[in-house]
Amino acid sequence: MAVHRIIAGVLKDKGVPEGVLNLLATSSRYLGDDMFTDRNIPLISFTGSTRIGKKAGGLIGERLGRAILELGGNNAIIVTPGANQELALRAIVFGAVGTTGQRCTSTRRVLIHNAIFEDFRNRLISAYKGLKIGNPLDAGCHVGPLIDKQAAATFFESIVKVKASGGRIVFGGTPFENKDCASGCYVVPCIAEVENHYPIVQEETFAPLLYLIRYKTLDEAIQLHNAVPQGLSSAMFSTNLMETEQFLSQRGSDCGIANINIGTSGAEIGGAFGGEKDTGGGRESGSDAWKAYMRRQTNTINYSTDLPLAQGISFKVTGEQRQ
Repeated sequence: MAVHRIIAGVLKDKGVPEGVLNLLATSSRYLGDDMFTDRNIPLISFTGSTRIGKKAGGLIGERLGRAILELGGNNAIIVTPGANQELALRAIVFGAVGTTGQRCTSTRRVLIHNAIFEDFRNRLISAYKGLKIGNPLDAGCHVGPLIDKQAAATFFESIVKVKASGGRIVFGGTPFENKDCASGCYVVPCIAEVENHYPIVQEETFAPLLYLIRYKTLDEAIQLHNAVPQGLSSAMFSTNLMETEQFLSQRGSDCGIANINIGTSGAEIGGAFGGEKDTGGGRESGSDAWKAYMRRQTNTINYSTDLPLAQGISFKVTGEQRQ
């Protein structure tokens, strides 16, 4: 709302008519449906959950409208034996706990080679122990609150499901409260050892819940990486050129964003943003994303007195006047 007021003031100062930019705030669940089905809106760019995105896509598609859908992410980082582990460690911690895991590009899964699994896991745990949880307006804090109590409840429910599937919590996953953080929205970020096929691992928990998964070969890592419904952001940490080229090829990541030696969480400023599979489709940002917002039209103008026909066809009409 604050940003909208700033932009509206700028547009007014520049003489832009009122109504070019609008902000609608409502608790009604029907407003979205009304917009999705309105034929006066040729394109809708929607950001939200996969569940609601599928509904939105269906309603927009019924009227043959156009949609850009930016839905859920289940973003993974592959850490190979030849990775710069210091670089990978920083990227994973920021990607998993930055904004308290509440970004569509937050790191959810880390695929770690067996040869370095225990050591790298222990280094992650040590880094998590050093995190400061508290007021997000305090520049010294790493982790702020979840958006509301329901988000915290979902976080704890997901941890219960991890344990029920056979996963092991190796750090965190508990409430965090002190005199300044008693809202019920603060949690201790969680690290869990899991297997990729667990039902809860196949979902996106919008919270600081990080899954560690073992792999033996690069082909296995890529197969596990791609074996989720979502396809937004992905990354690999490796100094092996053959490994990185495979990850970026058609045999590698199936996500809309694939990074090498940077994390999943937003450093690719200016790149085309969006995903594949249950993440939806279409792109925001990037050099040509603006084209999706335009109405495309083909114009052919004939300046001659001859009538060109399709594919150079000769088509004489009876009674046609000849010169």
